[in-house]
Amino acid sequence: MIERRLTGILLRDLEWSPILGLVGPRQVGKTTLVRHLQTLIEKPSLYLDLELASDLQKLNDAEYYLSGHAEKCVLIDEVQTRPELFPLLRALTDQSRKPARFILLGSASPYVVRQITETLAGRIAYHELAPFSFSEISTLYSMEEHWFRGGFPRSLLAGKPFIARKWMADFIETFVHRDLARLGFQVPVTLIQRMISMLAHLHGGLLNLSNLGKSLGITHPTVNKYLELLEGSFLVRRLPPYFPNLGKRLVKTPKIYLRDTGLLHHLLHINDAEQLKGHPSIGASWEGYVIEQIIREAPEFTEFYFYRTKSGAEVDLLLITSSGKMVCLEIKYSVAPSISKGFFVSLEDLKPDYRFVIIPSGETYSRSEGIKICPLGHFLERELKNL
Repeated sequence: MIERRLTGILLRDLEWSPILGLVGPRQVGKTTLVRHLQTLIEKPSLYLDLELASDLQKLNDAEYYLSGHAEKCVLIDEVQTRPELFPLLRALTDQSRKPARFILLGSASPYVVRQITETLAGRIAYHELAPFSFSEISTLYSMEEHWFRGGFPRSLLAGKPFIARKWMADFIETFVHRDLARLGFQVPVTLIQRMISMLAHLHGGLLNLSNLGKSLGITHPTVNKYLELLEGSFLVRRLPPYFPNLGKRLVKTPKIYLRDTGLLHHLLHINDAEQLKGHPSIGASWEGYVIEQIIREAPEFTEFYFYRTKSGAEVDLLLITSSGKMVCLEIKYSVAPSISKGFFVSLEDLKPDYRFVIIPSGETYSRSEGIKICPLGHFLERELKNL
């Protein structure tokens, strides 16, 4: 059992919230985590997997069955297969608002997330379980290994590289052919596969829905619908632009990233770490990896953006902390980074409280401009927690 960073947060919220929602992509370890939670919570618990016919049959009369287990914490896995349960869970919770009544697990889609948040609003503490972050596996794997293979457990923990590659291919195949249909989405399989592949080549770039639609032969609204589906399935991330009223012409288009770099490298046919080092996408891959690790490790309620002017001044990642502090980061795949002029211009525009250049490894040191050069591992372990 690899301890997940989210464990302590889930236990904290189970002390006050009647319902806990845990969503995330397939095969990320949600079931393993809640099975571990069962050993840690004080009240008796009951686990139901709605992909098992025997468990599904128990909920033929769901109100009668669940009412008979009112004193237990009931864990319902793959809850997205029975969205009609949500109104019942709301009613049962309102009858007895005790903490830790239900834990709901799901491989979410935009529709399911909307159902949960609208139906169970005020009753649920809602969390996402992502693939392993570097801090969770840093004693087992190097950062380079984690960056290349990504954080999905069965890919990262695979004994041989070809097993990881085969698992990743099967993951995409199952998602496209089975999971979308089970969630109620009838989408052209070949089109979705092409779209995912194209997004890998657009990773780290500005998202132009019109151009993407033309390349795929579909309309702008259809592209956006499918992109929302991939976002809701936790495969891609749209990083929004930051545009305060500075009197400048700013880019207001989001940037697009594949969230797991193992998936990215598979789609780009990068088969080992040495090939990655000579690949033209290495800078974009490293940028996406850094952004994803920081987002996963950042304190709760932190906001994330990028900043870019029409003239090209840019901040790769801009954080707004819960206390209102602004943090600007430039991301470089170099141990001796050359800081871009555009980053200095952006600092003049934004006047942030903290400014960093994130590098893969090496020493942490400060420059006279108030910029701290910082390896990613050091930033995650020390700097990020003190912002």
